[in-house]
Amino acid sequence: MSLSVNDPSLTSWVEVSKGSDFPVQNLPFGIIKVGDDQPRVASRIGEFAIDLKSMFVLGYMENLPFSLEDFDTDSLNIMMKKGKVGTRKLRERISKLFQAGSEDLHTKQHHVDQILISIDEVTMLMPIVIGDYTDFYSSEQHAYNVGCLFRDPENALMPNWKHIPVGYHGRASSIIPSGVDFHRPKGQKKPPTADVPVFGPSNLLDFELETAFFTYEGKPLGGSISTEEADDYIFGMALLNDWSARDIQGWEYVPLGPFLGKSFASHISCWIVTLDALEPFRVSGPVQDPKVLPYLEYSGDKHIAINLDVLIKPEGKEEVSVCKSNYKHMYWNMNQQLAHHSVNGCNIRLGDCMGSGTISGPNEGEYGSMLEISWKGTKPFPMPDGTERKFILDNDTVIMRGYCEKDGVRIGFGEVAAKVLPVT
Repeated sequence: MSLSVNDPSLTSWVEVSKGSDFPVQNLPFGIIKVGDDQPRVASRIGEFAIDLKSMFVLGYMENLPFSLEDFDTDSLNIMMKKGKVGTRKLRERISKLFQAGSEDLHTKQHHVDQILISIDEVTMLMPIVIGDYTDFYSSEQHAYNVGCLFRDPENALMPNWKHIPVGYHGRASSIIPSGVDFHRPKGQKKPPTADVPVFGPSNLLDFELETAFFTYEGKPLGGSISTEEADDYIFGMALLNDWSARDIQGWEYVPLGPFLGKSFASHISCWIVTLDALEPFRVSGPVQDPKVLPYLEYSGDKHIAINLDVLIKPEGKEEVSVCKSNYKHMYWNMNQQLAHHSVNGCNIRLGDCMGSGTISGPNEGEYGSMLEISWKGTKPFPMPDGTERKFILDNDTVIMRGYCEKDGVRIGFGEVAAKVLPVT
């Protein structure tokens, strides 16, 4: 990778406001729609989408391994078939065109007008067609908190937790983009005082603060991806709100795990930030004790410091921050998750989505779900309007934001937000 693409001293001839998630060092990928035009692949800088279809048509993709169909499409999947090498070269080309001092594009205003589109004119769409979805459970603090709530502190972590990145296969069809509101789920639940279950809307609707990573084409069935190889198979990351209906889930999860309590909706942010753009924010992870098995060992800094914020916005009211956490707190990293996922020969495919699991920091105020924040409803969170939250109410909008920051450079994801509508 060309180090110049991530150089903190880089600036752009496009004006980028201080504190923007999208400086020239970011250049994420997404799918945009403008008016009645067909969807197409885009990048972003500051308050502008970069129309990559127009960039190709106007001749700025010479000597790159792409064709028009890679950008004239409603998902990133075709473009991602070019793999890490291809998408890296594409990001480097975009960076070169938009760096301060580059005149190849800047001096051609009639081209600039076609390629740069104000973000206010853009509708963001689902960026990737997801074939399979796996959700991990990789935050030690979250696992400990949940264990304390439902068991006891002495047995908070299950015996396998520090030996494997625990995960389960979820429902890909109900992963939807930020901004798409959804109705409160309904299903079976068993109140603590009842002898039999009842049917109705979930009373314990919760968010889960997560990130997701998306894969390039992996190895065929029977192959496995090592921790050393994993970075080459990871395209990029997004924010993930993996909603949970705690009461529905609590009744159904024994013996096979989450089902209807999770599959009604999961929201992702619409700009996919490449793993390359996140490289400068790598940090060391926790000491893993007991020592992991050899296939889970890794070298170098494989955790990433991503500042995370969760806010609740009641209808007609101001948004209120209820959690500030950081992705660096995860016990298991993406390389270990991908290595474990494929060690049995499971075939990883292009566009697979891997959820981090709820991200909780070590202190109160850093817990990534209302289950933990309200401590199973015993410590309601006070809101400025005089109400309180144990869990999420109808017409609440939950917003998650995330960014990395170092050496004066901020690389962000934008946000993932959705409103809870009353049950249908």
